[in-house]
Amino acid sequence: MPYETVLVEKQEGAGIITLNRLERLNALSRTLTTELDQALTRFEQDEEIKAIIVTGTGDKAFSAGADIHEMVQQSEVQNRTRDARSIDWLWHLVACKKPTIGAINGLAYGGGALVASTFDIRLGCERTTFRFLGAVYGRVNSTWTLPLIVGWPMARELLFTGRVVEAEEALRIGLLNRLVTSAELMKTALEMAKTIAANDATAVQGIKEILTRDIGLGWREMLLNELETVSRSVKEPPPRKSFKEFLERTAKGEEV
Repeated sequence: MPYETVLVEKQEGAGIITLNRLERLNALSRTLTTELDQALTRFEQDEEIKAIIVTGTGDKAFSAGADIHEMVQQSEVQNRTRDARSIDWLWHLVACKKPTIGAINGLAYGGGALVASTFDIRLGCERTTFRFLGAVYGRVNSTWTLPLIVGWPMARELLFTGRVVEAEEALRIGLLNRLVTSAELMKTALEMAKTIAANDATAVQGIKEILTRDIGLGWREMLLNELETVSRSVKEPPPRKSFKEFLERTAKGEEV
């Protein structure tokens, strides 16, 4: 089926999903997250596919995060609150029964960093950078993913400060599994997918199911706890206020 905001292809047992909003640095619009979810389902149901690679179009961004202009428009039309249904697509990235590999081809900021943190394996290149920007914009996310990857002390630092994490540091703290050149990024992702595909699919998927299910309270419970905390005690400002500087820059035609 045709998609507007993602590209989909198959190579040697691997399903490849490319976030494809180059003009918006692959920002996560509602259409994109819906199509990403649909593409995941398509590859889950395809018996030829043993692993799924997610990357971004262009040489600058994996994803710059949420589509802020869309968030502003939606908030002015309706008072939307986050709940379990609103993040089904995000949970699908975690619970996808087949292993996921993120080929992080550029910056992964805000929601893009959150998406990257849901993958089973992350590969990066010299252009890869991360920023977990929730606190910068008065929002809360990634509390249920990042500590499991980099540990509690480092997760606290990255979530509290919202600072940039360059590729070398990301590799050192475990946010990246491997660091290769940009020219080798997709080749490395495909090689890893082929290695996974050569194994017993039932065993691989069983391992993933157990790992996801048995993390402490359970990953989904941690996510729901985050949502409950936001609804109970964290008053997130409207997008127009949170992203005031971004909107002012884009209104002037300045580069993001």
